[in-house]
Amino acid sequence: MAVAGLISAAALASGCGESRHPNEQRPTGSTRISVTISPKQVIVQPLQIGVRAEPTQAIPQNENDPSPPIKTGKPLDVAVVTANQTPTDVKLKIRGGDTEEESSTVFARSPGTFQIDLPAGSYTFSAVGLPEARPGHLTVGRYRASSQNDVLLP
Repeated sequence: MAVAGLISAAALASGCGESRHPNEQRPTGSTRISVTISPKQVIVQPLQIGVRAEPTQAIPQNENDPSPPIKTGKPLDVAVVTANQTPTDVKLKIRGGDTEEESSTVFARSPGTFQIDLPAGSYTFSAVGLPEARPGHLTVGRYRASSQNDVLLP
């Protein structure tokens, strides 16, 4: 009986670890940009991202509190939503810093989407197959906000 009591006490004591856990900041959610491809130019909106907190739907009790910034050098996850308003199938080329990426084909008069990770810097968006279209520009800042206060994110 005494041995059983010692074994159960030892099992309880070994299961008790540190009860404090750091509350790690949740990663930044994707930032969305819009790219419109017309015969004369490529339009990128907004012109800059990652320079301040982006408007999000916050949990009601946190709606007046800004999202806490994250100190990280990680690239920003960007969701690119495209609209090809030309009669030509094109690919979108993104150049800047060490990055040179090309999207999959954005079909004529159709929308398209793709994801890309962009470190802080300046980028040029050009339409491959439309040499007369002026390229668009995007600036990505170093600011990254936690998604801690945002609704409907994991």
